[in-house]
Amino acid sequence: MDLLTFSAVLGAAVLHAGWNAVVKVGLDRFSSILLLGLFQSAIALALVPFFPFPAAAAWNWLPAAWFLHTGYKLFLIRAYAHGDLSQVYPLARGAAPLMVAIFGAVALGETTDLAKSAAVVAIALGVILMALKGRGAEVARLPRAALLYALGSAAFTASYTLVDGMGARVAGSASSFALWLFVGDGVAMALVALWRRGPGVFRPLLGIWKSGLAAGAMSLAAYWIAIWGFTRAPIALVAALRETSVLFAVLIAVFFLREPAGPWRWAAAALITAGVVLMRV
Repeated sequence: MDLLTFSAVLGAAVLHAGWNAVVKVGLDRFSSILLLGLFQSAIALALVPFFPFPAAAAWNWLPAAWFLHTGYKLFLIRAYAHGDLSQVYPLARGAAPLMVAIFGAVALGETTDLAKSAAVVAIALGVILMALKGRGAEVARLPRAALLYALGSAAFTASYTLVDGMGARVAGSASSFALWLFVGDGVAMALVALWRRGPGVFRPLLGIWKSGLAAGAMSLAAYWIAIWGFTRAPIALVAALRETSVLFAVLIAVFFLREPAGPWRWAAAALITAGVVLMRV
C-alpha cells in the first residue's frame, strides 16, 4: 500500500469513528441512523451529475451492496441499544478484517506477505480484545444481545466490504460506485423506516438536521475514501487499516461520553498500533 492510500484510509478511520459517536449521542438509535442515511444519500445525489455513470458491470454488485449496508446499520442500532460504544463498536468491527482476509485470499486470490498478514491479525485481535476487557483486568460483562448483534454487524461488514471492493473495481470509477451506493443506501433506509414506523418517523428529524448533516458528510467521506482504497490496494489491508477507527472511537467514548476504560484497553490499542506499523514495513 502506497503512502497516499495509507494516509487517506487512516484519515477515513477518524471520520468513521466520528459519525459513530454522533449516532450514539443523538436521538434514539434508529432515528439517528436514518438521519445519517438520508443526509449522506442527499449529498451523494447532489454530486452524482459531476461523475461518470458506473459501468454496466457495477450494477451486478450495487443491489447486494445496498442490502448489506442496510443490514449492517440495523444490526448496529440494536447492538448500541444493549451495550456501550467502547464495547460494541470494537466487537462489531474487529472480526471483519479477518473474514475479509480469508475470503479475499480464497475467492479473489489476494495474498500478502508475512508482515502484512501479521498486520491484519494484530489490528483485528487488538480491536476484539478492546471489546472483551473492561476496567483493569476484569472481563467486561457484555450483554448477550449486544454480543449477538455486534457479531451480526461484523458479518455484514465483511460481506459489504468484499462486494464494494469488487463493484468499485469494475465500475470504471470508484467515486461513481461510491455515490450510487450511498444514494441507494439512503433510499433503502427510508423504505425500512416507513415500513417500521410509518410516515411520522421523519418528523422528529427536522430539529436535528445539523447533526445529520455532519454525520452524513463524515460517513460519506470516510467510506468514499475506503472504496477508492479498495481499487488501489488489497481489500483486506484497506479493511484492516480502516478498523483502526476503534482507537478514535474509544478516545471519544472515554473523554466525551465518560465511558470506562482501563489498562487492558490501552494495551489492545498498542497492539492495533503495532499492526499499523507492520503495514508500513
